[in-house]
Amino acid sequence: MPSQIPIQEGLFTWPSEEPRLLGSRCCGCGEVSFPVQKSCPACTGDETEAIPLAREGTLWTWTIQRFPPPAPPFIGDRESFEPFGVGYVELAEGVRVESRLTVNDPAQLEIGMKMELVVEPFDRDADGNERMLFAFRPAAAA
Repeated sequence: MPSQIPIQEGLFTWPSEEPRLLGSRCCGCGEVSFPVQKSCPACTGDETEAIPLAREGTLWTWTIQRFPPPAPPFIGDRESFEPFGVGYVELAEGVRVESRLTVNDPAQLEIGMKMELVVEPFDRDADGNERMLFAFRPAAAA
């Protein structure tokens, strides 16, 4: 029976009432990374621990993707493409996460605004499972 599955294992907790992105913290220097890393990009230490990241953050920068990206990685019908927001959200841990945004109207986006993590359908796999993708939305939309 088809179900909802993450677009990639290990990116976020799923299923979950309050999904969280999964990052890593260096046991040596404390650097936080997303996604989970086996070694530290700051000090090259090889001891890290997986940690759940904050669900809320601040919109650091953004743009609207108004044309279909090249294929691959774009999948889908180019004729029915709808523009979407893309941005970097800075989380409390200091890591900036590149993410799809649920809003594609520039009038609704502002650098510095509060954002929150959501999980939403992306597409279906060959078995009919709904693949779920993380995104951020303006916190006021909750």
